Amino acid sequence: MCTLSIEQSHSFRGMTEDDLLAIKKIEDAAYVFPWSDTIFRDCIAVGYPCWVMELENEIIGYSVQQHIVDESHILNICIRPKLQGHGYGRSLLHFILAQARAEKTKSVFLEVRPSNIAAIELYESEGFNEIGCRKDYYPSVTGREDALLFALELSEETLI
Repeated sequence: MCTLSIEQSHSFRGMTEDDLLAIKKIEDAAYVFPWSDTIFRDCIAVGYPCWVMELENEIIGYSVQQHIVDESHILNICIRPKLQGHGYGRSLLHFILAQARAEKTKSVFLEVRPSNIAAIELYESEGFNEIGCRKDYYPSVTGREDALLFALELSEETLI
């Protein structure tokens, strides 16, 4: 089995509607209840910060954020399932946080399923703290699943 290395060159750029076919393939492979093309299209149309991560000119991940005043909410962050666990998610998160700092963001929020242990470990290792729970937030195969609400405070010293 070939193991990929994060040292392989990857880049980031703004998401466009032309990316939606590739993004939808990743979204459908990663989630039992994926976002629709319409949701992605709407996020692009209203000007949410939407990014793609590319490896060798192929989309391997993406993110969608919402900025409100000095807060940022990570609405969706995903890496192609076969590439998860190789550091790409952390790299994408670092990019998102750098963008948030550039926007003078003070707080970053996100929700995560309690069953998504790998994501929780990533967020906690990057300084996010659990601040609450949204009951029955996500659909699941057995009904509804809670969402853990996480926050990261970006200090004045780290703002660009």
